[in-house]
Amino acid sequence: MPSPYETEPGTGARSLAAQSDQSSESAAPAGPAQSSSSTTPSAVRSREDIDPRGRSRDRSWPPAPEPLPFPVIDNHCHLDFADGDRELAVADHVERAAEVGVDAQITIGSDLEAVRWTAALLASEACPPSLRGGVAIHPNEAALHARGTDHDGNPLIGLDEAIGEVSTLLRGPGMVVVGETGLDWFRTSRKDDVARAAQIESFRAHIALAKELDLPMQIHDRDAHQDVLEVLDRDGAPERTVFHCFSGDAEFARACVDRGYFLSFAGNVTFKNADDLRSAVAEVGFGQVMVETDAPFLTPVPYRGRPNSSYLIPLTMATMAEVAGSDLEQACRAVRATTQQVYGWPDGVVA
Repeated sequence: MPSPYETEPGTGARSLAAQSDQSSESAAPAGPAQSSSSTTPSAVRSREDIDPRGRSRDRSWPPAPEPLPFPVIDNHCHLDFADGDRELAVADHVERAAEVGVDAQITIGSDLEAVRWTAALLASEACPPSLRGGVAIHPNEAALHARGTDHDGNPLIGLDEAIGEVSTLLRGPGMVVVGETGLDWFRTSRKDDVARAAQIESFRAHIALAKELDLPMQIHDRDAHQDVLEVLDRDGAPERTVFHCFSGDAEFARACVDRGYFLSFAGNVTFKNADDLRSAVAEVGFGQVMVETDAPFLTPVPYRGRPNSSYLIPLTMATMAEVAGSDLEQACRAVRATTQQVYGWPDGVVA
């Protein structure tokens, strides 16, 4: 979900349940199972549900950029959200992305409603063969499950039960990653002892789950860099650990890469105020780096604030290649190879 650099309209500080706001060789993931469902499920929420102020933004879909010279994979998006002046179906997102060289996606469910939606999507016979998924209890959601109610006072199941459901659904078709999990001291204060303990407990449980299932793990790290590293150092990180929507500077990027972790950059690397992110890319290059949208959030410049989808990744890749001093095609080849390595993605699976 959005990083500390995200200041677009429509980023209210509500529960993810209301808003749903990150190696070793692995076996190739199984494709989505056949089921009685012949259509993919509709999005369960709108980006406008996050904050009514977002309705004042430009909601038209940006034009498609120039196609990439070599295809890449969007390793983190949220297809459970609807956005834009006209809603796109899952197939629309996949088709638009494929036309510009983004030929596969991983959709992430990070609250229980989205977790269940993601599992249903992947089990649908209409699920595109290029689509995979991941689920977890987002750190801010973990704090709410520990308290037993959402921000509106509605009852929630306990944290252990919620993580248990995640564990069950991760064993279903098309699931290739545990995430997003981690720590967030921006929306949930580290000074709140109950919330802090719940986030750390949830993070550690997801680390153990990723190890048990031999899956990569995507980390949500917001204003919590050192605390995240301390938990990973203490518990031992999964062999394939990804900092989704990387939000640190060059020094933190180096600390992560030196530990063997992978960094995934989103559209905020193009933002004017994101010099630290560009410095991070320049510092580590493309050896352990991937690309994502975090859609519908973090739309890259020059369309910041408008709806986001995987088809806009070429704008992010162009910035990453430029700041790293790399040829765009070589950058794409490196990013794709890393993504396939991390998620055990087979060759030839395209939209």
